[in-house]
Amino acid sequence: MFLSFLNIDINLLFLINGLHTPWLDYLMWQISHNFIWLPLYAIFILLVIKSFKKDSWKILITAALLITATDQTTNLFKNTVKRPRPTHQPGIMENLHLVNDYHGGTYGFVSGHAANTMGIAVFLSLLLKRKFRFMKWLPITWSLIVGFSRIYLGVHYPSDVLAGFVLGAILGYLFFWLTHRIPHFISKPHLSEST
Repeated sequence: MFLSFLNIDINLLFLINGLHTPWLDYLMWQISHNFIWLPLYAIFILLVIKSFKKDSWKILITAALLITATDQTTNLFKNTVKRPRPTHQPGIMENLHLVNDYHGGTYGFVSGHAANTMGIAVFLSLLLKRKFRFMKWLPITWSLIVGFSRIYLGVHYPSDVLAGFVLGAILGYLFFWLTHRIPHFISKPHLSEST
């Protein structure tokens, strides 16, 4: 059963990585690197400030702590599991299409990009979906696209990304839960439904 799962993982990697065209190479490279997302980050920050006003600094610090937690947890997984990225795996790396000769670090399980983006996506979706309906789907869609780009670039197996999504979602929910369990962390009026 494990070998069957491994074969599916590798086949999916080659399927997604094999979609390469010059314009997709450019797009996926940009998506996988953070600068393209700066306007979206700015929108998220503005929505937090608009929604939580004087409490917004608490939310932004919590988001920074969440990113730190997901980042450190993924590093712990990578250094414990020590699963080579596809770009460092003999027998696989020779058959990958690489963009800008990008190989990533040595280990890939779990994907830090997937964990970080999904953690923030779940956290923000839960915090802001009552006031802004589009926040139910926008952050999650962003995270899914980033995760896809990591497979496309050949630096992660699909299972690396899927595990990163699960880890990020758990931590994102945990940090959201904590903001609602700490007394007076968020003023109650900010949590009401929009009209």
